[in-house]
Amino acid sequence: MRHYAASKISTHNLMININIMKTYWTNNVATMSKYFFICLLSTILIAPTYALELNEALIKTPINELFPNAERVEKDNDRPTIAKVYKGSEQIGLVYLNSAVVNSTGYSGKPINVLIGLDMEGVIHNVRLVEHHEPIILIGIPESKVTAVIDSYIGMDIVALTRSEERKLPYDALSGATVTVRVIDDSIVRSAIKLARWYGLGGLKAEATNTKNIKVEIDKDQDDVSDWTELLTNGSVKRLKLSDDDVEASFAEVSGTKKQIRNRRGKAENEFIDLYTALVSIPTMGRSLLGDAEYGNLVKSLNPGQHAIIIAANGPFSFKGSGYVRGGIFDRFEVIQNDNAIRFRDIHHKKLRQIAAIGAPEFKDVDLFQIPADIEFEPTQPWHIELLVSRETGARDKVFTTFNLNYQIPQHYLKTIELPNEANESSNSLSPSQLPEEETPLWKSLWQDKLWQLIVLSLALVLLSWIFFFQVWLAQRPRLLNKLRIGFLLFTLFGIGFYANAQLSVVNIFTVFNALATGFDWSYFLMDPLIFILWGSVAAALLFWGRGAYCGWLCPFGALQELLNKVAKAFKVPQITVPWGIHERLWSLKYIIFLVLFGVSLHSLDLAERLAEVEPFKTAIILKFVRDWPFVLFAVAILAAGLFIERFYCRYLCPLGAALAIPARLRMFDWLKRYRQCGNPCQQCANECMVQAIHPEGQINPNECIYCQHCQQLYYDDHRCPVMLQQRLKRERRESKVSANTSDIAKKILSEIKQDRKETIDE
Repeated sequence: MRHYAASKISTHNLMININIMKTYWTNNVATMSKYFFICLLSTILIAPTYALELNEALIKTPINELFPNAERVEKDNDRPTIAKVYKGSEQIGLVYLNSAVVNSTGYSGKPINVLIGLDMEGVIHNVRLVEHHEPIILIGIPESKVTAVIDSYIGMDIVALTRSEERKLPYDALSGATVTVRVIDDSIVRSAIKLARWYGLGGLKAEATNTKNIKVEIDKDQDDVSDWTELLTNGSVKRLKLSDDDVEASFAEVSGTKKQIRNRRGKAENEFIDLYTALVSIPTMGRSLLGDAEYGNLVKSLNPGQHAIIIAANGPFSFKGSGYVRGGIFDRFEVIQNDNAIRFRDIHHKKLRQIAAIGAPEFKDVDLFQIPADIEFEPTQPWHIELLVSRETGARDKVFTTFNLNYQIPQHYLKTIELPNEANESSNSLSPSQLPEEETPLWKSLWQDKLWQLIVLSLALVLLSWIFFFQVWLAQRPRLLNKLRIGFLLFTLFGIGFYANAQLSVVNIFTVFNALATGFDWSYFLMDPLIFILWGSVAAALLFWGRGAYCGWLCPFGALQELLNKVAKAFKVPQITVPWGIHERLWSLKYIIFLVLFGVSLHSLDLAERLAEVEPFKTAIILKFVRDWPFVLFAVAILAAGLFIERFYCRYLCPLGAALAIPARLRMFDWLKRYRQCGNPCQQCANECMVQAIHPEGQINPNECIYCQHCQQLYYDDHRCPVMLQQRLKRERRESKVSANTSDIAKKILSEIKQDRKETIDE
């Protein structure tokens, strides 16, 4: 009901926001962009989240599909996310979701849920893809192929797999499968191995000594300096603030002290102590809180494996205590970790003047304490400061109470290391080298696998940047520019498109916004390196050249349309010029399509992905027309229209182009040059623009321009551009007059020379 109510409210808000945007669109695109982002922020906050439970998965996929002989299923009381499968009184297997055991988050930022049946011998009995939100499946490969890959795990002997030196994948994961399939493979195998160990399947020792082969330690490579606010926010510095009222309430639990203490302390709302602590032997905390110089001194004074903490406080109560004298002991606090109580003496202490972190307040007490080298202290484990407060209840009597300041080092300062297994070789426990665990994150291996493709793509992007930055020089050499453009479009179509399948889609945009709503993680988007690089370059290009950098040069389907149209023109196929009034209204269709798809994606990414089939990219580029006939017919119809109306789909239907046009309004430069006479009276560029992005008044619409630079070629063409033509004619007339004058002067000089020669001969 909560999700349903949120959906109704969000849908109502979305319709209101869409009406607002449609009203402003015809008048001011910048205003429309502002309302679009307001719509995004307001709607995304109430976007529902989804988590698939085992019960739901078993409803979608009955247990008999996994175990035909199964008669009943019982949840494991110790592990509620796993169910035991029985035939009569005999347990025949286990059933579970991969996402409940290991991380199965894919490119979409949501788990890829696979239901797995594992028999008691450690063999995968059956698997089913239950739910996913992967755009790569919708625009990359058919779901039937993914299902076929998942079916290949049926019969895999996990116990034998754990004992083998290497694991051969059931498919070519590097060249024949997508990132999504790699994630599925990783999660199926890892989760099955975990269950085999947990339950001792196939003779494996349950809960083997694998955890002893893992060591968590401080990542000393992290040494960035942070300010005070950031340190407090991320948990690097912990705080305990007590008022007199808190202390009185604690002492009130001690029988017979409440009345006496209140009379002694007076007002209960006063501050008692404001206490802070941090583990400053960690580079980031040490450099931030102590400063580089003091942290350097600390590092020199610490023995290997020794650590130090800082304690700072304000308030009338001092944590140091009355026993703090030269050579004395700090009797008001201890550091407790497990069963160890660490008490500090003067030799472990150094008084500091202040906290070095930017934004830190002034403290009455700032002190550095080195944990004694002979004390067992594990910095990665929780510990706490136990603050002791005492009160006199008589001439010789005291009562005590304690307050704890708990500390746990934030996870981002830690790293996990797999240690060599020194166990007996004959045991069933596994060494890390035998585990099918990847030493590096999956996305890193994918980048390594596609290294040469990344190099080629990067070089192509460098070339395209050079074309744009030196467009003036190239525009004055139209034959060279035209050859470069044709060559680049062929590379985009066959290299980026047909070979690498790196066709961007509006679904990628929905995935980003959905990840922002449900938990953003860069690793989701790093798992497809070519797509990541392309989106990064597109984001940068939007600030310089608008959407044309991608739509006009890097979109494989756009390249296919343009190249086919050039062939059509070569065969004298008649071209249709859409009247400006109709054209101006038709181009808004793609913005409406994008807004509808975006609104749907906020509530059902799966439905939005299916509606995004309005993009023929998957059919034409990824699957190369090997698909069901309705999809092929739609793609062919789009391309056929493009034979008569150049880049028909780009002009009127492409939601991705619409999505890129909105932030492109923020571009910082206007590289395309225009004359004052453009549009009044000259219409040469407007008539020859392949997508009719030039208004009759002469200005270029950056939302529609694909940056082909044809108008810039005309700008410098002194035979076709009227302005340049007039300048050329004037120049030629001046040169003609100069030439005529030079000829007359030469004739006069020659005549004088002849006359002088004649006179000389006569004499």
